[in-house]
Amino acid sequence: MRRLDRRRKPRKAHVRHILVTGKPEAKMILEAIQTAKKPLKVFRKMAKKYSNCPSGSKGGDLGEFIEGQMVQDFEEAVWASELETVPESFIKTQFGFHILWVHSKGQLE
Repeated sequence: MRRLDRRRKPRKAHVRHILVTGKPEAKMILEAIQTAKKPLKVFRKMAKKYSNCPSGSKGGDLGEFIEGQMVQDFEEAVWASELETVPESFIKTQFGFHILWVHSKGQLE
């Protein structure tokens, strides 16, 4: 976890993710979500089936987190993502490959 910049209010976000170890698996899951008629429903289903994260049992829902709690590459992808949109790609961190679905972003009150 990184230290927060105390001079400004940290941001918060509500995110779902699917975490897998292999790039081919991440590509397959991403394609299934992108071609689905109901992408969020498919995202939740794929998270339960494939995600290596304990959040997989909750459809990949990580809930809200505060800036500085997640690894930097993950957070940068979250802040760069559009809300409630089908993911265009996946990201790689030291934990594996993540497919993100961002529900909300904002300032911590």
